[in-house]
Amino acid sequence: MDYEVSRYLLQKPAIVIAGTTSGVGKTTVSMGIMRKLVECGFMVQPYKIGPDFIDPCYHTFVTGRQSRNLDLWLMGKKGVLECFERNSWDADVSVIEGVMGLFDGISGKRNFGSTAHISKMLDAPIILVVDAAKTSQSVAAMILGYTNFDPCLNVAGIIINNVGSQKHSSMIHDALNIQVKKKLLGIIYRNEEIRSVERYLGLIPPVEIKGKGKNIILNCAKYVADQINLESILSLKGSKRNQKGSQLLPKNESKPICKIAVAFDESFNFYYYDNLNSLRKNGVSLVFFSPIKEKSVPRDVDGLLIGGGFPEILAQRLEMNNSMKKSIHKSIVNGMPTLAECGGLMYLTKAINDNRRKKHRRYSMVGIFDTETSMTNRVTIGYTEAKGKGEIMGNISHVHGHEFHYSELVNISSDSQFSFNMQRGRGINGKFDGLTYNTCVASYMHLHFADTRILERIVDRCVQYKRK
Repeated sequence: MDYEVSRYLLQKPAIVIAGTTSGVGKTTVSMGIMRKLVECGFMVQPYKIGPDFIDPCYHTFVTGRQSRNLDLWLMGKKGVLECFERNSWDADVSVIEGVMGLFDGISGKRNFGSTAHISKMLDAPIILVVDAAKTSQSVAAMILGYTNFDPCLNVAGIIINNVGSQKHSSMIHDALNIQVKKKLLGIIYRNEEIRSVERYLGLIPPVEIKGKGKNIILNCAKYVADQINLESILSLKGSKRNQKGSQLLPKNESKPICKIAVAFDESFNFYYYDNLNSLRKNGVSLVFFSPIKEKSVPRDVDGLLIGGGFPEILAQRLEMNNSMKKSIHKSIVNGMPTLAECGGLMYLTKAINDNRRKKHRRYSMVGIFDTETSMTNRVTIGYTEAKGKGEIMGNISHVHGHEFHYSELVNISSDSQFSFNMQRGRGINGKFDGLTYNTCVASYMHLHFADTRILERIVDRCVQYKRK
């Protein structure tokens, strides 16, 4: 097929990559499709449905364009649609990786925020990824269930993953030819190296992957890409995208009204790119620094942002950098506005205790808050809702966030102050989140600045600090 003709046929489409469940290979299939489109000369805009920080990093790595999150709970319908149009207007095609199973939303009663919900909002065709391990004809039954569950949903094609052999492939073909009237867009054969990479992808952000690891990920994407029928994917049609999106581009930034230092390195790298972009659009100059490698907070800044990540992995290096810990401690004690999330919260406690290994380790941290972090084998995950309280976050209701961590705070001082009353989710102790000291707020919740109320509070505090 002439790919110049294919480019014409695309008409600015969006394609959603959905899975029957989590763990069926959505990320590797998404990367494979993205890579193949890029190799054929298309400009691909990647997205990830849901609050995940890691998968978008891999999309960005493969496409060279910043992947964005599309999350209805965090951003609202208006925020999702604006984000999509703003970032897709100059791309040839948008590839959107789904979240969990196709219909899995915020609750079992409705599919709010699910892959199916957002694909309908965007009027985008769905490619359903099915794991065929340990099954053959049952694959057809599974596909029929997913495609008939909601007749209004446009499941336009199927990709079968984890196929064991040519014989296995033939059995699946026979079952689909008889029962399923959907395009088969690819059959991906089982590959143990690919399976190990898939397990790896969900655990390690690309910023921590060096040299050989990057080639392994690109080879994984190529392996998948070579088994996908690109011509058939290009023929999938949704509604023609609005190509006047250039009107939504941000205006040129004026002189910065304040400067915020952003912790960014192997330990702290969980940031929604749109949050950083929103700060810039609101007149904030961002300066990035490493709590692991540098000796102090950057000079002449008016605020601190310490995001999530895996501080427990490199806790020893964080502990050894006493100069940085003292610099951050001094800045916060002196009133510098600070927002810390999850890993950032852990860093600002007195210590991180890791009891999961045979030899217990205690790593001394910044010590702003009179509590310690204890690593656990239990995951706390889910959407949150809170009501702001206190001087910093007071009078803000229905604050939506997301939490995901394997830690808890222990021995919390009885006189601790908090900025959020939890109405959904756990937060720090099931009742509160957002430990507060001076103008520092540190929470397990990850927040999205599509809620401009939080953004405005942060920027206002930093501007006030600058004027002192």
